[in-house]
Amino acid sequence: MANGEDDDHQFGVLLYYKYAQIPDLDDLVSFYKSNCISLGLVGRVRLASQGVNVTVCGKLCSLKSHIAVMNLNSLFDGTDFKLASCHQPMNDVVARECGFTSLSVRVVQELVTLRSNPLLKLPEITEAGTHLSAAEFHSVLERAGLLSDEKKRIHSKDVVLLDARNLYETRVGKFKTPNIETLDPEIRQYSDLSCWIDDNSEKLRGKQILMYCTGGIRCEMASAYIKSKGSEFQNVFQLYGGIQRYLEQFPYGGFFSGKNFVFDHRISVGSSTEDIIGTCLSCGDPFDDYSSRCRCKYCRMLVLVCDNCQKKNTLYVCELCRKNGKDGGPISQFQSTKLEIVSQQSDHEIGSQQLPWSNGKVCRSPRKLRVLCLHGFRQNASSFKGRTASLAKKLKTMVEFVYVDAPHELSFIYHPRDRETCVTSSVQPNCPPPVEHCKKKFAWLIAEDNTGERSETKWEVADALFDPLQYQKQTDGFEESLAYLKTVFSEKGPFDGILGFSQGAAMTAAVCSRKMSVKGAVDVRFAVLCSGFPLQIPELEHGVISCPSLHIFGSDQGNDRQIANKMSRDLASCFDAGCSVIIEHDSGHVIPTRSPYIDEIKVFLQRFL
Repeated sequence: MANGEDDDHQFGVLLYYKYAQIPDLDDLVSFYKSNCISLGLVGRVRLASQGVNVTVCGKLCSLKSHIAVMNLNSLFDGTDFKLASCHQPMNDVVARECGFTSLSVRVVQELVTLRSNPLLKLPEITEAGTHLSAAEFHSVLERAGLLSDEKKRIHSKDVVLLDARNLYETRVGKFKTPNIETLDPEIRQYSDLSCWIDDNSEKLRGKQILMYCTGGIRCEMASAYIKSKGSEFQNVFQLYGGIQRYLEQFPYGGFFSGKNFVFDHRISVGSSTEDIIGTCLSCGDPFDDYSSRCRCKYCRMLVLVCDNCQKKNTLYVCELCRKNGKDGGPISQFQSTKLEIVSQQSDHEIGSQQLPWSNGKVCRSPRKLRVLCLHGFRQNASSFKGRTASLAKKLKTMVEFVYVDAPHELSFIYHPRDRETCVTSSVQPNCPPPVEHCKKKFAWLIAEDNTGERSETKWEVADALFDPLQYQKQTDGFEESLAYLKTVFSEKGPFDGILGFSQGAAMTAAVCSRKMSVKGAVDVRFAVLCSGFPLQIPELEHGVISCPSLHIFGSDQGNDRQIANKMSRDLASCFDAGCSVIIEHDSGHVIPTRSPYIDEIKVFLQRFL
């Protein structure tokens, strides 16, 4: 670390977090704006009712001044301020993508988002795992540890090492110990970790669990979540200060091999040995440099592609998508270097403060939720897009809707006219209009007598007047539709959620009920079910669906003449009440877009941004 006059010229990065009850968020927001702007600091400041999470960059002298001011506030007593000198950002693209060309001060619901389901209650941070210093953590790894107050020696088979980071981070650096099992969840994002813990709890039950992450904050909430699972999950310990403090204590790496991935313009920080454990996605040669920002064409996760394998007009498929059956070959469209800057706008977003290397440019575009839309029976993607045009317009800053036709094509239905009603009409009795003038209609589920391949679309005479209960007879074709949706997700995904209308809502619920069996192929964070009804399938009859859901349907007096209020309520009851929201309206068989309904829809979706 430079001192004295060098601080006036050398740049640095400061990371710190603090879990504490914030008495006045607005005051703290104003302080950070004023202090960071006056000191010329840029980066990310995240504030929540439970604390702060800060990563800022600037001159070392300015960063030290910021620390000095924070130490005067008793709220930050005991905070671990991690300050590191670094070079001035040389790559505008990386600095811009990491948010280090401007200052962003934002109020958020969570400092780090552990849950993929934002409606579920967070564990108490006071229940977080026991902190181990870098020296203590190293000692445990070296000797398989003395972890208890009684100084009772435990066998290495009773210790597991849990990496709380994302897969692309672990691919360039990780702890390696010969006698301790290391668990790498291989997650795309931190919010997936809680699901991994749920699915792999047997690997943690009764174990002494050692956790680590980049700087420590992700282990705080994750360790509390593990301990919340019961008495057999209480021996949880975490590396205080994260990998950064460990490498400061053990500059030659100790038990850590490779580089520590960081979320700023430095990209990664290694030990003095500079081991390379990463490999190129294409050729397999040693490589660990993410500065090219190559990303998976499906999920947008960072991938390692060496200089020799980077080719223009080529996209890449990450190892997780390949495991889930997505094509790993070259793609003809060029998106590999296209940036996708994620930055939800808020009243506390600041874009005017810029460092000299940014050349006055700010590249910020708010991320939108991608939602797959499933139309109702005897509709198509085009017609449903028209029916939801008002909804899409009012949600245009939040959501990108993607529409697809269902896989089951239907015949056209017509009611023959008698001769008296056709006297003044150009349409001849018993003669439907030409097929070429009609748009095809589709369904997700069909009646039993409608199965089989259809060679051509044709007209059929309706054998009765419209039956409002016809949806109860449409029970076939689910497996074909599910297979079709897997293809849609592979080719057009990923999607944050699914919106289903009427029969599309029934299909959506059935897909959500198969969450575990379709994991990796059809992954969503939430479902919106409009005027839906439950299918008669075992998963809906004997289980509760844990997917966050929004149910929109007509009230008892809502004039929905096609799907009764009770049917939509029955569908909503299939979902976990702790993570579902119900909106009843008086507008019939539609998705309402006037207040207060649209405001409630926005509140639900906002939680996933």
